[in-house]
Amino acid sequence: MGRARRLAGSRRIRIGLNAVFVSGALAAAVLTILHFVHAGWPLANADPLLVVAAGILFLFAYAFKAWGWQRLFPEGQRPEALTLAAAGGAASVGGVALPGRFDEAIRIAVVRRGPGKKTAGLGAICLTLIIVGLLDSAALAPMASIAAAASHHGGVQAGFALVAAAGVAAAVLVLFLPKIAKMNFVSRWKVGRWLKDHTACPRSASQAWFLISISWALRGLAVFVLFNALSVGASFPLALAFLCASAASAALPIAPAGAATQAGAGAAILIIGGIPKADAFAFAIAAQGMVIIVGAALVGAAGIWMLFTRFRPGARTTALPA
Repeated sequence: MGRARRLAGSRRIRIGLNAVFVSGALAAAVLTILHFVHAGWPLANADPLLVVAAGILFLFAYAFKAWGWQRLFPEGQRPEALTLAAAGGAASVGGVALPGRFDEAIRIAVVRRGPGKKTAGLGAICLTLIIVGLLDSAALAPMASIAAAASHHGGVQAGFALVAAAGVAAAVLVLFLPKIAKMNFVSRWKVGRWLKDHTACPRSASQAWFLISISWALRGLAVFVLFNALSVGASFPLALAFLCASAASAALPIAPAGAATQAGAGAAILIIGGIPKADAFAFAIAAQGMVIIVGAALVGAAGIWMLFTRFRPGARTTALPA
């Protein structure tokens, strides 16, 4: 055990693991690109300026999600926002092949290996991920409401109404979680006392909710821009419906593969919305591919910067502003 701990704490071992992880992310991006080269790239005939604009919007969406996640840690234990953004990108890349829910393990691994403060324990990181998931649901509630109002199919309306209701319930739970943790019948248990010490205050949770909502709004705008880039006759409410369906499918406990499941759910909504089947699947694959490629590029850039700072111990680590 002692030898294993020394190896785990070795600077060379950490550099090697970071190098392997970054190489894996870049390899996944290359394989994704090669797949589209041989199978056909759905964005081949798209407006390049609009595609670039959508990619930039996806990139900013990662950043705002990281800033929101960061607010859920105690102020003295917050990881670097760059590390959290890289964790989100790595989870997207891992969704290419790994089943649903495995992306959470990827996020945890990146946060624990990334630069910055290491005072946040495994339990604290897992708690923030649970709350981030609840805030994702809360941020999607307004979008799901718009999608439900715009839909003319009773089953689809009911589904989006359920997503919106779940989002409202998630928001209430997050805001009242500190008070729940302070209740006598909760705090008498060890886990209840731990929860009281590690739950974000309502102010921090509200800030995280606001930032995560901006992240999802940027994603919705990016999807709408992609619609125009591909000249797909779709409206902004349909773009929100596509986004909500993809996000809701990611909540499944076990799925064959995260990215494939999300793309399939999004394509199904587009088909119901009147988009031809071939165009719907092509768009869903293109949108998911862009999210993965932007995530891989973010992981690669963050990983290279991490390696650079580790090789220069005296260099000051910089990251996205907190």
